[in-house]
Amino acid sequence: MRTVELLCSPPLENAVRDAWHRLAEAGLPSLARNTHPTNRPHLTLASVEEFPPGAQERLADLVDAALPLPVRLDRIAVLDGSAPLVWLLQPSPALTTLHAAVWDVLAGAEGRLPWHEPGRWVPHLSLALRFRDADRRRARAVAAVDRPAGAFVAARSYDGADRTVTPLGGARRRASALGRTRDGSTGPGS
Repeated sequence: MRTVELLCSPPLENAVRDAWHRLAEAGLPSLARNTHPTNRPHLTLASVEEFPPGAQERLADLVDAALPLPVRLDRIAVLDGSAPLVWLLQPSPALTTLHAAVWDVLAGAEGRLPWHEPGRWVPHLSLALRFRDADRRRARAVAAVDRPAGAFVAARSYDGADRTVTPLGGARRRASALGRTRDGSTGPGS
C-alpha cells in the first residue's frame, strides 16, 4: 500500500498530539500509544497498492504547487459508528482541488482504497484507530479544547510493505540530493 499524505505545520501538529495525549491520560484509545517512528498527524489524500509509473514525480509537482495549504479543524467524530476517532476538518476549495488532482494522477493505480476517492473521502486527522461510539461524548470533552487552525506544509508517501515514508515535493527533492530518499524517520518538519 502507498499513500499520499499531507503533514501539519508545527502548531497544528502539536495541537493534535496534545489531543492524543489528553485521550491517553483519560484512559481512552489514542494514537499517542503508537510509538512507530512514522506515526504523526497527517491527512491521507489517497491510498493505492502501488503508484503508476511517473506518478511520484507528478505528485511531488502537485504538492509543491499547492503547499502551504491553510486548514481549520472542525468537530470530533467517530467514523462508521465504531471505528476511528477523528478530528474532521473544513475542506477548502484548494484542498478539494488538490485531492481531485492527486486522484487524477493515480487514475491507473491498482488497489485503490475507495474511502479516499473523491465523493467518498471524509477529510480528517486521526486521533484513535479503534473507538467505540459510546465514548465519543467523553472524547470530545477531553480532546477538543478548541478548534485549531494551521496549515499543511509538506507531503509524504507511506509504504505499508516496509513501513517507511518518502517525502513528496520539495523536501523529497532536497533529501534525494543528499542521497536519502527513503527512510524510517518521521519525515519533514519533525
